[in-house]
Amino acid sequence: MSIFKGAATALVTPFNDKGVDFAVFEQLIEYQIENGIDALVVCGTTGEASTMSKEEQYAAIDFVVKQTAGRVPVIAGTGTNNTATSVDAAKKAADLGVDALLVVTPYYNKCTQTGLIRHFYAIADATPLPVIVYNIPGRTGYNVTPAAMKELAAHDRIVGTKDATADICQIVEMARLCPGLEIYSGNDDHVIPILSVGGLGVISVVSNVAPRMTHDMVMAYLSGDVVKARELQFKLNPLVKALFSEVNPTPVKKALNMIGIPVGIPRLPLTEMSPDKAALLKKELIALGFDIV
Repeated sequence: MSIFKGAATALVTPFNDKGVDFAVFEQLIEYQIENGIDALVVCGTTGEASTMSKEEQYAAIDFVVKQTAGRVPVIAGTGTNNTATSVDAAKKAADLGVDALLVVTPYYNKCTQTGLIRHFYAIADATPLPVIVYNIPGRTGYNVTPAAMKELAAHDRIVGTKDATADICQIVEMARLCPGLEIYSGNDDHVIPILSVGGLGVISVVSNVAPRMTHDMVMAYLSGDVVKARELQFKLNPLVKALFSEVNPTPVKKALNMIGIPVGIPRLPLTEMSPDKAALLKKELIALGFDIV
């Protein structure tokens, strides 16, 4: 059974001067569900988990689970470069009622592929939850090879991967070696190519802003309407480009503020979006029909 098919939003975390802004978080979650999103990811990269305290992370996970109330699956980001810490976070997220775990590869430590496999096995052994391996070497400096992914997928609870490598050749080889693995695009501009080799969807940044369009793109492809899916991918890509003109989640927070969901600004060391790139972002939002407040 798949964790989800379609589009999952890697939620931003709304902040105010007191911490997590739960009133705005509720607004964002309801906007997602009302517009057909298929799953929600809390405390991932886009959620700025790396600048949140453990107490804030667990409060955010608890809030999303309760607010969602079973309407869509909730996936918690619980990965760190410390195996013991990651295990503890996985157990806590399981206790809070999430449906699955998104676990980034260990960063900075530069472990071997053997160490990587043991790291993920330890996390997967710690709870009954399904685990999605998050491969994003642009941030971690570490790549999961298709051969390593094959070994990881041998574990009953390591069921999927979010692939943000942008290496289509590697993804094709991984799909060949790992039949049955649930593959999700980690790049909003590469969704259709990954679906074409058996992917099930995307864990998305752009869907914070455009959940309906992102959902429709994936579902069109999965239902056989490749032309419509391709058209939606092409239509979304200029906005995706604007959303990654500066480091994520700086632009997507700016975009949400522009369309009336006041999620605040990123935490340091991230800073607000530069005015020139914000102007281009605004242009792309208007081109897609969004009202700017």
